[in-house]
Amino acid sequence: MKKNTVFLSIILLFIFIIPIQASEELPLSSFKEVWTYIVVGRESGFNNSFPVSDIAYFGTEVNTYGRLIGVPNFNNIAHFNARKHLVASCTGAALTYFVLMEGRPERQALIRDLLAAAAPYDGLQINFENVPAASADAYLSFLRELRTGLGNKMLTVALAARTRILDNDVYDYRRILPIVDRILVMAYDEHWSGGQPGPIASMDWSRRVAAHSLDIIGREKLIMGMPFYGRRWGNIAPNMAFIFSGIQNIINEENIRLIDRINGIPNFRYNTNVTMTVFYEDEQSLSLRMDMYRNMGVQAVGFWRFGQETPAFWQYITLEN
Repeated sequence: MKKNTVFLSIILLFIFIIPIQASEELPLSSFKEVWTYIVVGRESGFNNSFPVSDIAYFGTEVNTYGRLIGVPNFNNIAHFNARKHLVASCTGAALTYFVLMEGRPERQALIRDLLAAAAPYDGLQINFENVPAASADAYLSFLRELRTGLGNKMLTVALAARTRILDNDVYDYRRILPIVDRILVMAYDEHWSGGQPGPIASMDWSRRVAAHSLDIIGREKLIMGMPFYGRRWGNIAPNMAFIFSGIQNIINEENIRLIDRINGIPNFRYNTNVTMTVFYEDEQSLSLRMDMYRNMGVQAVGFWRFGQETPAFWQYITLEN
């Protein structure tokens, strides 16, 4: 039995480690711009041989008090032969509402912080993913102030993927487009960790996102975001809270016979099977998606994030001269 288990493990190791070869040569795609996010601390793997036109340097955040924190050292990427953009993110709808509120001193301080931090860069990217509906106009005026303050530097935004125009959409591409130089559409997380298993970006969904983006944003300002990562889902979520009747159901269903007590508190252990489902990206899926985008007229792509990709990917993308 032990020998069979070892043999099965070796088979599984080969299945998951050895890449599956495509039955035919993968397409090579060329773009006017190739963007990649680089997270602070992951700079060392990048080199100037990669066909990258723009680096989005990630790690700067807005803290609880509305001030900018985690501004990276520009010298870490100064030697890379690409345009360099500072990325600033703000998480949480309440915090975003607070810092965008017009007339607040915190908003003006944040704008000053952003402009000062972006000084050595070629541009600034705003990645505010939880702007509440009540802040839609404030978000636009915030971007306008940054646009004015940046002068000739680039202002870009990362926005959620859409396949159609939504009513009262905070991220209405049509309203944001005149203010910014580029819009990176985050065409990933079609399926995410809190939902049902599925591709990070299925081909059909990616096609519909690209078609809508091209229609509204146009070729010159659009960057189609692409994923380098994968996700894993289990058919059960083991960490949960239960009422007493739920605990009793587990005891009955799992035929629990031994219930221990620690200082009077009952507890027990049992084993159960969990089926894991994994969707991820490799050079084949990335190459085919890029080829689809290029044939649709997309001129720029961007990747979240550098260091998560298969090294084989880079041979299937080039920069147009």
